[in-house]
Amino acid sequence: MEQPAIKTFGELKKAGYKPKSVKEEVRENLIKAIQQKHNPFTGILGYEDTVIPDVERALLSRHNILFLGLRGQAKTRMAREMVNLLDEWIPVIEGSEINDDPFAPISVYARNLLEEKGDDAPIAWLHRSQRYGEKLATPDVSVADLIGDVDPIKAANLRLSFADERVLHYGIIPRSHRGIFVINELPDLQARIQVSLFNILQEGDIQIRGFKLRMPLDILFVFTANPEDYTNRGSIVTPLKDRIESQIVTHYPKTVEVSRSITEQEADVLEEQLKKVEVPDLVKLLVEEIAMEARKSEFVDQKSGVSARLTISAYENLISTAERRAIYDGQAKTMVRIADFIGVIPSITGKIELVYEGEQEGPTNVAYRLLGQGIRALFTRYFPDPQTFKKSGRSIEKAKAKSNPYQTIIDWFGNGNELLLLQDETDEGYRNSLYQVDGLYGAVKQYYPTADDAQTLLLMEFLLHGLSEFSLISKKGVEAGGYSFGDILGSMMNMNFGGDTDEDEEDF
Repeated sequence: MEQPAIKTFGELKKAGYKPKSVKEEVRENLIKAIQQKHNPFTGILGYEDTVIPDVERALLSRHNILFLGLRGQAKTRMAREMVNLLDEWIPVIEGSEINDDPFAPISVYARNLLEEKGDDAPIAWLHRSQRYGEKLATPDVSVADLIGDVDPIKAANLRLSFADERVLHYGIIPRSHRGIFVINELPDLQARIQVSLFNILQEGDIQIRGFKLRMPLDILFVFTANPEDYTNRGSIVTPLKDRIESQIVTHYPKTVEVSRSITEQEADVLEEQLKKVEVPDLVKLLVEEIAMEARKSEFVDQKSGVSARLTISAYENLISTAERRAIYDGQAKTMVRIADFIGVIPSITGKIELVYEGEQEGPTNVAYRLLGQGIRALFTRYFPDPQTFKKSGRSIEKAKAKSNPYQTIIDWFGNGNELLLLQDETDEGYRNSLYQVDGLYGAVKQYYPTADDAQTLLLMEFLLHGLSEFSLISKKGVEAGGYSFGDILGSMMNMNFGGDTDEDEEDF
């Protein structure tokens, strides 16, 4: 829809324009969206049956909203999407600093202009994208930043007394008049600054210095807060919280599939990377499993949370790790491997807060542990649970009698064989290494007979990692970047009788 052609207040009245408050606009447009089965909160996944219905109820009630949730739960994204519920264009007094409504001007400038020019007062049109204001609450935010202050330079230039209302410089909240204003991380705002918001929320007026102002601001307020902030950095003062009509609790994705959809939507991956690197479903799911494991790990501070940014960064790093290998090897195309998750470790360590036990373990070791737990959790979705074969009898013979699909692989390592899989190995070297292991190819083909060569190789590598996580074979990290697989009993003997303790510390 193009900007309306109306230029004066008189033309606006003749056109029959009827002003509405921001909350009425949002309410009416939301009703239309619901009737048309249209979701105004595009790109918000996993909230369809929880957060979005709560938001819709709050907006229909014309409430100000507080989003309460841990980091990385799309709180700000939800607030920004509300702009889609505003009317596309609204008329304002041209030149007004605070988007004055021609039918209800509140600033001295707008009132004087309308008194002077009447129906000839010039009208400008404001697009909904310009009716959104946002402020990150930090300890240094002042009342002047939010509400306003006396501007001595303006007073000097206009030769006005400090008692003249025209010397005021409006803060970001009055400048958001007739729009949506968001304060992120509200508990970080000093208590005395929060107090300055009382009247705005309740009576809709502001006070700047000693001026007796009553400016009925028309604003939909949205606040965000992290429960962790309540104890670590501050709190929301009770009278302010009482004035925020709806408090909506957000959450992390409840399923791996939803988390995966969010990651693929938000990850910043170049088209040229996707042409060079194939990313199969298995590794996409493993990225999400790492975050799921982190959100219940005893080493991770659950009050701090594990942001969705972990999986987004991990996914981007994973593709770049495979791309780097392909560039070094001069290959036009490659597929992500399990060993490429070594490149994901920095994305994990930078996105989790550890408790004391986790700090003692070390962030890198915790990251590898989460990777291992993710592999273990995902393994039984692709292959039979090894524990069912471990419990099938008291001897190897009884286990074999149950047709354990992993027994040939375990026996191969038990005969003293080892396998070294380097992360930077060429595709040919990677293939040759995996085919050394007796029974590995057959075990994969038993369950995935139609898998192509690249998918089969990935499943063969995944099978090795899975068996190590179920303690059927051993796995150690190597300094060159990669893993060494061997016999679990031999690894334990080395550890107990003079093995290399430095390397054993990297046995994940």
